[in-house]
Amino acid sequence: MNKVEFNNIKITGGFWKERQDLIRNVTAKAVYDRFYDTGRIDAFKFDKKSEIKPHIFWDSDVAKWMEGVAYLIQEKSEPQLEAIVENLIALIEKNQDDCGYFNIFFTVVEPQNRFVNRDCHELYCAGHLMEAAVAYYYATGKRKFLDLMCKYADYIEKRFKIDKDAKFVTPGHQEIELALVKMYEATGEKRYLELSKFFIDERGKKSEFKYDWCKESYHQSHIPVREQKEAVGHAVRATYLYCAMADLALRYNDKDLQSACETIFEDIVNHKMYITGGIGSSRAGEAFTIPYDLPNLIAYTESCAAIGLILFCHRMLLLTNDVKYSHVIERALYNGFLSSFSLDGKSFFYCNPLEVLPSLKKRDGELTEKTINMPITERVEVFECSCCPPNIVRFVPSVANYLYTYDQNAIYVHQFMESTASINGVTIEQKTSYPLNGKVEITVKGKNTRLCVRIPEYVEIYQGENADGYAIFDLKDGDTVALDFEMKPQLIEANPLVTFDSGKVALMRGPMVYCLEEVDNGKNLRDIRIDKNTEFSEFIDTSLNALCIEANAYRRKPTEKLYSKLSNERINIKAKFIPYHTFANRGESEMTVWFLAE
Repeated sequence: MNKVEFNNIKITGGFWKERQDLIRNVTAKAVYDRFYDTGRIDAFKFDKKSEIKPHIFWDSDVAKWMEGVAYLIQEKSEPQLEAIVENLIALIEKNQDDCGYFNIFFTVVEPQNRFVNRDCHELYCAGHLMEAAVAYYYATGKRKFLDLMCKYADYIEKRFKIDKDAKFVTPGHQEIELALVKMYEATGEKRYLELSKFFIDERGKKSEFKYDWCKESYHQSHIPVREQKEAVGHAVRATYLYCAMADLALRYNDKDLQSACETIFEDIVNHKMYITGGIGSSRAGEAFTIPYDLPNLIAYTESCAAIGLILFCHRMLLLTNDVKYSHVIERALYNGFLSSFSLDGKSFFYCNPLEVLPSLKKRDGELTEKTINMPITERVEVFECSCCPPNIVRFVPSVANYLYTYDQNAIYVHQFMESTASINGVTIEQKTSYPLNGKVEITVKGKNTRLCVRIPEYVEIYQGENADGYAIFDLKDGDTVALDFEMKPQLIEANPLVTFDSGKVALMRGPMVYCLEEVDNGKNLRDIRIDKNTEFSEFIDTSLNALCIEANAYRRKPTEKLYSKLSNERINIKAKFIPYHTFANRGESEMTVWFLAE
């Protein structure tokens, strides 16, 4: 299956155009400003006398922002942003070691510890710099940044694969493995692909450094990757590893790697994924836990993990063309990922919980939110570990990557966005208001084409020719096909083994998960019970720029007693549901995805 890169697709309007414009006009500059304020930008000057000590992952924070800028200028010139990137590239060139090594922390702060500590993110930072260099090369045609990173990759190959004199064998935080595949594709240098394979093949073969508070499974280093059957450990590290495994399975036709990826994917979606597409249940290690352990109030569900899951699923789609991967991409895209940044584009969540109770912040007096194991209740502009904001900056401009694939027989439509695309000699135009409704018009021009359109997971019955989850159309040059996927509010229940959701339901409409928020429904959302037989009403809330839903519901009468005899007395109310991704945009407020029904 062939991928269609976003540079061959233009988002022309609608839902995703609004968000791409937000990233271009607001978010990219907002993230840069906070990185400048915190010293991340000036750190590239390698000033050993600076009062601000650089952190081990600052290189990667800025590199992801640079990659995002590359994607923005690939579509439209941004001279101010490009000038900033050029200045950073000049600083990288100036401060790169003659041997090719580049890392701010281990040059400025601990030069004696180069490639000594496995979990200090050297190779992780290198990987993000490489991804940024590839993106900038594609966007501008300028080779300097790419050449600098080739020099770095050559040095890493020498230290880890040839001389084998580094103090560890495989990265503590995976990332360079998938970056090296991109380096190979950009340069044609197969050594980079082989170096990626080396890191994958060596992982789990022998015991390596780990934190004293965790097992080797935290780094997915407990057994060789081809033997792994479960999603374990740090969720972002895991998904980046699985991305590289899928990349190599495709390029080497490695059926063992593919089988491991398929088994791990099934473990995620059947045992360890939230209804929002969020992954990573535990704050301890930002990690996967045991099957069906999906707490809502303390869900970790890191924004970067949602992105990692989408990246992994896209690679699995290229391997198999199975619609189940596109289903998960859509779920994570419109929920677990989309909630990660505010409607004004300036602030962000690191964690994306499925329930918020601000009152609990006071339960332990002066203890902080971090101490009592609670996610923050409002988005902030920058974090101490600020990996998520620049990840958003690079993801949204490239979101069209997930629309199409093709082979010699057909073009496959996986996601729905107002857009035009050029694919293998065919121009495809999508007209749609998705996800406001399920109406999609697709026109093909250039030559006769078989079009296979994914039938969304929420569609109960599709009338028309279909196979393997795709609606099939044989179209002539100039033909238009019109689809109308019915979107109606649906109550969803979880597997009974998900104890945190027992007796509760969630509301979905099309690809979107909905939630209750205190702003609309008052405090104590846990006491609201939806009428299971209610007729849902839909309306546009202009303050959220979103379709919202009302339903008949009940709540108990307030009482002064701590305990009372069971009563069936209820107060009738209209419960208002908003799209999950829009919560926490109107001040601090209770929120819940799962609620009672009777």
